[in-house]
Amino acid sequence: MSFYKIVPKGVLLSVRLQPKSSRNQIVGVYKDALKIKISAPPIKGQANEQVREFLAKIFNIAKSAVVLKQGEKSKDKVFLLKSISEEQVVSIINNQGTT
Repeated sequence: MSFYKIVPKGVLLSVRLQPKSSRNQIVGVYKDALKIKISAPPIKGQANEQVREFLAKIFNIAKSAVVLKQGEKSKDKVFLLKSISEEQVVSIINNQGTT
């Protein structure tokens, strides 16, 4: 899976965000990113905040452990997921029905 990279502090996760969707969900892999639909609009950081909350919920980590590293104003984003292993990421993504 090329949408994540292991780093000393956790996992860097590449995300392709689709805001203003009907619901929050992981759609699949798009190019080298995990495609996620979020219901919030891309206004004043609302979509960024909602995707942080969504990732924290999906990966069962604190919201403070999900850090936006790149792409504040772009659909293509990179998040650092702190204190999580590669095995956890792969297992959770596979359980979401995304391979």
